[in-house]
Amino acid sequence: MLEIIQLILDLLEAPDPCALEKFLGRIPTVFNVVILTPHGYFAQDNVLGYPDTGGQVVYILDQIELWRMRCSSVSSSKDSTSALAFSLLLPDVVGTTCGQRLEKVYGTEHSDILRIPFRTEKGIDVAHEISKELQGKRDLIVGNYSDGNFVASLLAHKLGVTQCTIAHALEKTKYPDSDIYWNKLEDKYHFSCQFTADLFAMSHSDVIITSTFQEIAGRTPLVNTRATLLSLFLVSTVLYMVLMCLIPNSTSPGADTEIYFPYTEENRRLKHFHPEIEDLLYSKVENEEHLCVLNDRNKPILFTMARLDRVKNLTGLVEWYGKNAKLRELVSLVVVGGDRRKESKDSEEKAEMKKMFELIEKYNLNGQFRWISSQMNRIRNGELYRYICDTKGAFVQPALYEAFGLTVVEAMTCGLPTFATCNGGPAEIIVHSKSGFNIDPYHSDHAAEILVNFFEKCKADPSHWDKISQGGLKRIEEKYTWKIFSERLLTITGVYGFWKHVSNLERQES
Repeated sequence: MLEIIQLILDLLEAPDPCALEKFLGRIPTVFNVVILTPHGYFAQDNVLGYPDTGGQVVYILDQIELWRMRCSSVSSSKDSTSALAFSLLLPDVVGTTCGQRLEKVYGTEHSDILRIPFRTEKGIDVAHEISKELQGKRDLIVGNYSDGNFVASLLAHKLGVTQCTIAHALEKTKYPDSDIYWNKLEDKYHFSCQFTADLFAMSHSDVIITSTFQEIAGRTPLVNTRATLLSLFLVSTVLYMVLMCLIPNSTSPGADTEIYFPYTEENRRLKHFHPEIEDLLYSKVENEEHLCVLNDRNKPILFTMARLDRVKNLTGLVEWYGKNAKLRELVSLVVVGGDRRKESKDSEEKAEMKKMFELIEKYNLNGQFRWISSQMNRIRNGELYRYICDTKGAFVQPALYEAFGLTVVEAMTCGLPTFATCNGGPAEIIVHSKSGFNIDPYHSDHAAEILVNFFEKCKADPSHWDKISQGGLKRIEEKYTWKIFSERLLTITGVYGFWKHVSNLERQES
């Protein structure tokens, strides 16, 4: 109380934007949060590995927990706070809860996932459904991804609530020159609809959060066109935000430290998973869960885990490995991606799966390579990262483009040396050769040589592995934790919510 009173005195005597931000960040203004993610398969279990379903599910679930903890910490009564995640009801997803209207979030009392169908004969009023569940005022609506942000804009306007747009993983950055040649891919990706939804949401938002700075400013030499458009659009249509220095904010998330923690913390290690992990990696049995075998258990493991689609470039990594004899001599390769346990309905995933089989045969990879189907158990996956550390291996993220790179943060948080694409967020997460390595997926031979050089150095000097591992852990501690993210996000939303209510500006024109 004394600190807040002192802040008020400082503001009255000498108004200062930094002091105002600090003051507004201390005032409890957000208690009930609606998080929108009407995207793909969203549930707490058995959905990772479905087409276009991976890191964003983890990110939203962590976001729910973040808001629940932050809202509770500033409230005198935990019963007065809640976080409601709104998603799409999918009636025919066997083995998941995606067809369940209301699902309690594990370990919480007042956090739920609400699912409703987007289209019925009579239509559905999402605002009514949300109000019915929350039984009270909404303080903040948070949108995620193109569709979620668009719905958040409509809801925020209808309810008169502060809107936060999480502007990451948007489509314009995934495909080179898609803003210029959008019509060539319109039938497949519906770019005109997605780009319009993005701009609509950005122009209506009270606050825009990006995971990386380059999403705002672009990067040299390749200009991020969507980010440039975003900046110009904001300047021209939401001028008052710029005048008050309320421009898009770069605020990066972290990994769940209950699941992802350094391999050196022996007392926390989940060693009861080790027999399962060893079977996953080294069993001589080939089945729908794992294909090909690893003959040499003494080699370090080069490891990757992602969805099996073109942008994630898992088949590209397998080809780098297949072509480079020195890399094959130094390490074994383990790829976790796709699900051969069921027939995919996604044409892109089926094409990548076919390519993977062809590469295994072309380069005769059996004995040095293991292909494992998508793993749903997040807790065991955390120990899997640490087990790879025990082999003195590394994690590689070879995507053609990655908006942020949650698996990169997860690997580094476990102490696993990480190689990741230079296109997108990982280029900002990793400081090259200090906390990991940036690789260019469009120059595969050079990327493979960077991997070879690292493992040759480690073979000659084992302390080199430790140096990169510690550099990654230090980088995560400095910038990529949920604690840093939560404090910044709550401050930003408090500031923007304050301006929304005191300025009383009509936003519909924008």
